Amino acid sequence: MGILRVMVPFEHGKPAPELARWIERYVGYRMIGGPGGIHRGLPSGHPTFIVGIGETINVIRQTDPRQSPREYRALIGGFQATHALISHQGHQEGISIELTPLGVRALFGVPVAELWDLTLELDEVAGRVATELWERLQTPAPWPARFAICDEVLGRTLRENTIRRELDNAWKLLVGSAGNAGVEQVADRLGWSRQNLTRRFRREFGLSPKLAGRLIRFERAREMLGGRDGPAIADVAASCGYFDQAHMNRDFVEFAGLPPGQLRVEEEVSYFQDGTPVPAR
Repeated sequence: MGILRVMVPFEHGKPAPELARWIERYVGYRMIGGPGGIHRGLPSGHPTFIVGIGETINVIRQTDPRQSPREYRALIGGFQATHALISHQGHQEGISIELTPLGVRALFGVPVAELWDLTLELDEVAGRVATELWERLQTPAPWPARFAICDEVLGRTLRENTIRRELDNAWKLLVGSAGNAGVEQVADRLGWSRQNLTRRFRREFGLSPKLAGRLIRFERAREMLGGRDGPAIADVAASCGYFDQAHMNRDFVEFAGLPPGQLRVEEEVSYFQDGTPVPAR
C-alpha cells in the first residue's frame, strides 16, 4: 500500500479560558469515503493528543521501533524527532487537541518528558476520564458541541501547576522566536547557565532546548510550504531562519523522512491546514 495524500476537511475551536494556558486549540477532522492509504504522523512543537471518532487510529510504525504497532481509541504521546506511519481504510474522524508542553503535567500530572518518543492509549495516563471523553465524543454532534465536551471533561482534570516559571518562560522564548533563539540566548534571559538550562529543560520536556527549537522551526516551515502553489522552498527556508535550503532539506529528511519538495507533493492538502469547515454528521 503506497503512501497517499487525502483531503481531510477540518474545523478549529478555542478551549475554555481556564484551559487556554494548557490547550492551544482543538482541530476536528473528517474524511469519509476516500481511498485507504497511509499518512505520516510528523514531529511538531506540540505533544500528540488525538481522540478518534468511530474507527481506531492504526499506528503501523511507531517513532520508536522498539514500540510495537498498535490501534488506539484515543492516543497521547510526547515529543518525537521522527515520523510515525498511520494506516486508514478511507474513513478518519476525530479531534486533535493541541496541548502546550506544560499541558500534559497540568491535565494528567506527569511531565511530558515521561512520554518522550512514546505513544500510549490515553487511559494509561488519564485513567477513567479517558474512557468518558472517548465515549461522549462518539455521539453525533456539531464540532462546537464536541469541543465543549473536551472543555468539560478535561477541565475536571486540571491540577495545581508545579512547573518552574523559568521553564515556562524558556519554552515561550523558543516559540516566540519561531525556534530560532539559541540556547545561550535563552539561558541568558533566564539567568541560568547553558548547562543548567539544558539539564532542567530535558528533565521536564524530554528533549534539549536545541532540538525543541529545531522542531518548532520545522513545524513552521511545514505549515508555510502549503500545496504545489505554495511559496518557493528557498523562500520558506529563508523565512524560517535556516542557513539555506540545504539546511532545511536535512531537517526535513531527518524529521519527516522526505525533503520538503517531496513532502509537499505527498501532503498537498495538509490534515490541519486547509480551512474548509465541515459540520459534524
